[in-house]
Formats: sequence, structure tokens, C-alpha cells
Amino acid sequence: MAVASVLTQHRDAVALFSDRVHRIADDQWTAPTPCTEWTVRDLVNHLVAEQLWAVPLVRDGAGIDDVGDAYDGDVLGDDPVGTWDRSARAAHEAFAAPGALERTVRLSYGDTPASAYCAQMTTDLVVHAWDLSRATGVDERLPQPLIDAAVREVAPYAADLAKSGVFASPVEPPPGADAQTKLLCLLGRRP
Repeated sequence: MAVASVLTQHRDAVALFSDRVHRIADDQWTAPTPCTEWTVRDLVNHLVAEQLWAVPLVRDGAGIDDVGDAYDGDVLGDDPVGTWDRSARAAHEAFAAPGALERTVRLSYGDTPASAYCAQMTTDLVVHAWDLSRATGVDERLPQPLIDAAVREVAPYAADLAKSGVFASPVEPPPGADAQTKLLCLLGRRP
């Protein structure tokens, strides 16, 4: 896939998740999410930590061991929305820097093209935007181009995700399911 396309999808996924973050009501931060172990705050914290990781990995060429536990625990502080905005902007700027997507990043499972890392991050943003929408009662519809990109990204290794214990096992989609429902079911969600 073209670098420009990967970057555009990441930008659009950041905007989608940002929209959902900005809609969280004060009394919803402790609400449960489809990610059974996480509240809304935990979910947003997870995505903020992921965005924070992108900067040293992509921009600075750091590896997992170099960063260590810098982004463990609560990274939201007392301004979760502002923290999200700053971390999302920084991550996108890291991916958008000239030549950034042609680099190799050192992830926990090995060296990976930065463009593939960006596509993985995009998929995570898209799926968790649905989780956040479900948890907070806002529109759950995802943009079709982001659904298509997420399916292309995750389909080849969805079974491995379930085996890792990080994602629930895939769920059989109902007959006639649309692409969004199929994506969510592939990742263990029950839409």
C-alpha cells in the first residue's frame, strides 16, 4: 500500500478516535467497555500509551528496551482529553515526518517496517473507536474506508491475535453481516 494512503488512514483513524474521546461525558470515564478488563479511562489510557510509544520508536529509532516502562500505568493524568490530543498529534507527526514510513521500527516481536506499524496502529484506533462508542452510547458506525483498511490489515493474523490472549476469540458473524460487523466479530467483539 502506498505510504500516502497509510498516512491518510492513520490521520483519519486518529480523527475518529479523537471525536469519540471529545464526546466522553464526565460521568463516563469509569463506565465499562467491550474490552472486559477496561473502563473508558483504561481504554483511552491504552491508546494514549500507544501513541506515546510511536514517537521514540518511529522518530528516534528507539527499541522497546530503550523505552522500558516509561508508558506503563496511568499516562492520562488529570487532563485525559488534552493528553490524548497531544499524544495523537505527536504520533501522527512522527509517522508523517519525511522518510518515517520507510524506516524499520524495533517492536516486541521483531523489526517491522514503520508503514506496517502505522497500519497496525490505525487498526487499533478504528476498533477501539467502536469500543469507545459502544461504551459511551455514541454513533457506532465506522467509516467504510477505515473498515476496509482494518480488515486488510488484521485478517492475515487475526487467529494469532486470539491465541496471544490479547484479543478474544473470533465470533461467528450473523448471516448477511456488513463489513463492520465482520471486522468486529473477527476481533472477538459482539456488535
